[in-house]
Amino acid sequence: MDRGTDTGAKIGPGAGDGTAEHAAPGRIPLAVVLVDRAGLVSHWSTGARRLFGTAKDDAVGRPALDLLPVSGALPDDDDIPPHGAYGGYDALGHDLETSLDGHLSYPAAGRARLTVPDGGRVDVLWWAYPLVGPGRERLLVLAADAETLRRPDDNATAAVAVERIAPGFALHTDFPGAEELARRLPEILPSMSVGEGARIVAQVLELGYPILEFSQNDRVPVTPDWGVPRRAERQARRERAARAVAEGRPVPQDVRDEGEDLEYAAVRERLEFLNEVSGRIGTSLDLSRTIVEVSRAVVPRFTDVAGTYLREQVVAGEGFPEGVPDTTTMWHRVAVEHTDEPGRWDDVVPVGEAMPFPAHTPFFQCMTTGEPVLVPRISEQMGHAIAAQFEKRDIRPLISNRSMLVVPLKARNVVLGFMILLRHPEREVFDDMDRVTGAELAARAGLVLDNARMYTYQENVAETLQDSMLPQIEAHMAGCDIATRYLPGTLLGRVGGDWFDSVKLPSARTALVVGDVMGHGLNSAAMMGQLRTAVQTMAALDLPPAQLLRNLDDLAQRLGEHYLATCLYAVYDPIAGELHLANAGHIPPVLVRAVDGRSELLDLPTGAPIGVGGVPFEAVRVRVEPGDRLVMCTDGLVEMRGEDIGVGLATLCESAAHPAASMDDACDTIIRALNTRGGRKDDVALLMARLNGIEPEDVAEWRLTPDPIEAGRARAVVREQLYVWGLDALADTTALLVGELVTNAVRHARGRRIELRLVRGDTLQCEVYDDDPTLPTLLSAAPTDEFGRGLRVLTTLAREWGTSRTGAGKTVWFELTLPRRR
Repeated sequence: MDRGTDTGAKIGPGAGDGTAEHAAPGRIPLAVVLVDRAGLVSHWSTGARRLFGTAKDDAVGRPALDLLPVSGALPDDDDIPPHGAYGGYDALGHDLETSLDGHLSYPAAGRARLTVPDGGRVDVLWWAYPLVGPGRERLLVLAADAETLRRPDDNATAAVAVERIAPGFALHTDFPGAEELARRLPEILPSMSVGEGARIVAQVLELGYPILEFSQNDRVPVTPDWGVPRRAERQARRERAARAVAEGRPVPQDVRDEGEDLEYAAVRERLEFLNEVSGRIGTSLDLSRTIVEVSRAVVPRFTDVAGTYLREQVVAGEGFPEGVPDTTTMWHRVAVEHTDEPGRWDDVVPVGEAMPFPAHTPFFQCMTTGEPVLVPRISEQMGHAIAAQFEKRDIRPLISNRSMLVVPLKARNVVLGFMILLRHPEREVFDDMDRVTGAELAARAGLVLDNARMYTYQENVAETLQDSMLPQIEAHMAGCDIATRYLPGTLLGRVGGDWFDSVKLPSARTALVVGDVMGHGLNSAAMMGQLRTAVQTMAALDLPPAQLLRNLDDLAQRLGEHYLATCLYAVYDPIAGELHLANAGHIPPVLVRAVDGRSELLDLPTGAPIGVGGVPFEAVRVRVEPGDRLVMCTDGLVEMRGEDIGVGLATLCESAAHPAASMDDACDTIIRALNTRGGRKDDVALLMARLNGIEPEDVAEWRLTPDPIEAGRARAVVREQLYVWGLDALADTTALLVGELVTNAVRHARGRRIELRLVRGDTLQCEVYDDDPTLPTLLSAAPTDEFGRGLRVLTTLAREWGTSRTGAGKTVWFELTLPRRR
């Protein structure tokens, strides 16, 4: 309701601390005016229209000085009452003018006789409160017609008493029922946000409660008395109107005005309530937060208890629930808000419980029809029926004799959930207007919840997609240890296009990759998956870093013009002790030297992002020593809004050099150093590799000639080396497979270069190189075929094998699992 529409002050015997016999009991319609910082009227109540004679539409937005006359002729001495002081004729007085100018920091009050637009005279009592704070309102003005204090049967003595009344201020605690006065004070104000109303109420109480003074010792507080009339008042008004119609007379104007104003006020109050609720819910797309907002928005203004239930699919963030719910549908209690003492509902109806509802309950009726169900009072029989759903818990004391309204939470004509609203027995029961209000409230809440549900569902899909695309990197590769971290975004959506990867290459080398697709959401995650797959494929072909980025750039342009990403690609050779790196618009990596613990950003040619096209990529080689650490990450870790990226890179270098007991601890140290600055919005990918190298004694190499006899020699030297390494158990298998590969190399070699290498690490690796670039193909050999079985044998006996083009030829390699040490 617009609380300024029919605002009234009620005074009477017992209202004050003095003998209030002078005050005529009853209703004083209050004019309520709010003035903003520009001196313009922002609120003009119906009481103001009646008192000052200006319609609301003509008042709002106009200068207050045009509507509240503050200067005029001074009254004659005979017109000045014995107690209190009038302002000038047709003027509210200098104090109000000063208040409107913003020059007073204390409240002012006065009394004046005004001439209104219809030519009549009005005896005005007024109070003015200067307002401070973040809101736009600067001044609150309350005013009343002193003539309304007179009763038709007033005698001359009472009339004199009315003439003596002056408006003033006092502490509300000076009067009996101080808490009630403070509690009802917000009813004087127009409808506004809870925070704004509380701010103004606090200032009014601090500056002084509005009172009427009959003498220095005889004061009466002004108390709100308005709203939709009580049933008896409404009935009396209807009877007066009916009598007038029956007698052929027009309906009295006061009956028409009051009825229209009150009905309009009731509707307006509900509309403002719904608008206020709409502003308080849906402030985020987080489903859990939205659920709490919806529940808290209706308590205590509309109801005393609000329980929210949602379907299982909604709570789980799954797809849109289909079909009409039935008696097997599980409903999750996701929130319970109430005004009862804390903890009263927690044990009986705990949040998180899931339960179905039988067909005889009002809840089932609401969820299946999609319409609100109103129960004016919960009877004993209904209380028993509802309590039967709660095993070993007696809910009847919490619900008996309360008024109940069950409203559906719908979206796209599907019931997502429902709310159970309960009012205390002493409060007015829910009525048909409440049913309409509740239905509209639930409709708005349903849309907000569905938006949050869809966002949660899409986010879950994107996260699942992204998680499936992020590799499960092995912690130990040939000659290096690897640790990774991925942090989802915080402000722009938790799903992004950052990724990392590692690829096993021939010659015990490892490719290390970190990339960042520009943008967020499903599209970025999908593009990340495409680029990562492409990098995996091209890395397996053992392309040089610069050539790999060139091919990736071409691919991105073919996929679409909006495909842009940065990428850092490094190949670690643990035998040569070397890094081979190329960069496509990515932030440089950090290398931490094991010798002195010094860290540095590697100076690499930056290159353009993948997808720009037409830009060359360059690669550099960097010497490394065993124990050095390489740190690669995406810009989300080092970039911060309002901060130069150099600050983040410096912090990265410093934290990367910090000693750590393990690789995981080292990653956590970096994350803590860079992720606690606040303001991070992007997702983060971090890859750290400890470059252990491979000792020379763990590598054996031989040069062979393209002579068939070399197959036998190869088997012999391999057996001998495995005996030296203590790997006798692998000698037969390794000799067999090496013989097959060397035989193929001898048969297909074009020149005189064939190389054989064994590497002992976590596995036994064997490589055979020849100068023929044609890669071998796995064939299906017939029983009578002399050739074509070598790769079949390799597939059967090796743990893993592969081929790649290297330089002017090719390398065929395989791995065997080392036997367990006894």
